[in-house]
Amino acid sequence: MSRVVVIGSTGHIGTYLVPRLVRAGHDVVAVSRGSREPYQPAPEWPRVERVVLDREAEERAGTFGSRVADLRPDAVVDLICFDRDSAEHLLEALRPTRPLLLHCGTVWVHGRTARVPVTEDEPRNPYGEYGPKKAAIEALLHAESRRGGVPSVVLHPGHITGPGWPVITPAGNLSPETWRQLATGEPVPLPYAGLGLLNHVHADDVAQAFERALTRPEAVGSSFHVVAEQAMTQRGLAEGVAAWFGRRAELDLLDRDAFVDRVGAEAAGITFDHVERNIAAAIDRARTVLGYQPRYSSLDALHEALTWLVAHGEVDVAGQAF
Repeated sequence: MSRVVVIGSTGHIGTYLVPRLVRAGHDVVAVSRGSREPYQPAPEWPRVERVVLDREAEERAGTFGSRVADLRPDAVVDLICFDRDSAEHLLEALRPTRPLLLHCGTVWVHGRTARVPVTEDEPRNPYGEYGPKKAAIEALLHAESRRGGVPSVVLHPGHITGPGWPVITPAGNLSPETWRQLATGEPVPLPYAGLGLLNHVHADDVAQAFERALTRPEAVGSSFHVVAEQAMTQRGLAEGVAAWFGRRAELDLLDRDAFVDRVGAEAAGITFDHVERNIAAAIDRARTVLGYQPRYSSLDALHEALTWLVAHGEVDVAGQAF
């Protein structure tokens, strides 16, 4: 049994990870910025020590790392670290005791892929804002492990999906219109002939990988992809979702400019951010080293997410059953 501090404990991954860790017999300290409850209730939460820490404010004061270290962790799971300075601040505080540090990265460290499925050893070529920052953290943590400092493991999820929040649709964005179009048989606009790849993963499968990484010392110093077993094309996802409603997907395949005109610049930008990377991530290493076995396919994860969105009035499927 270990004392595990989970930073960002009530978010997408933490919602599932914290109960998993309690069931596995760990002493869990759940750190979050406020008193918001997790996305899904679980009977294990009353057995969790809850600590409120505003990371941004504490880091400005130079105290966040020491506050975490004072919790006496055997392991720290950091689900909300987004830049190198933040990671370095935490490392400095953890070096005296050297607990295991598990960091949540992203498959976007790869940028536009040259080979698929992309492996964890592929050269990093991220672009934009998010991917390069996560790649810099990954490099920092692995260098720290190599020189005998704080031991770390980096897990790279794909598009995290589950009940309780808007998720990436087959159109590659967050527009609820896509779900309605697929439910009612209206044409769904897609760019690039609908062949852009999306690599979803259910939040509980990500939690599974973090739980397993805690007990795999051979994982230290390595990165692992955490995604569904197979990536899917946009058109494949659209056809799968339409089938839930007893329909064939009606696809309107558009060039880039026409797609922007149809869905608007904001939604189109999110789509291009996702499909132009065209990531299909290999999970062989996670299977071999961590024993990772994803329970959800991309479509399984989307079905659970859509069920919640419809039930809570966040998506209109025009009364269509699925």
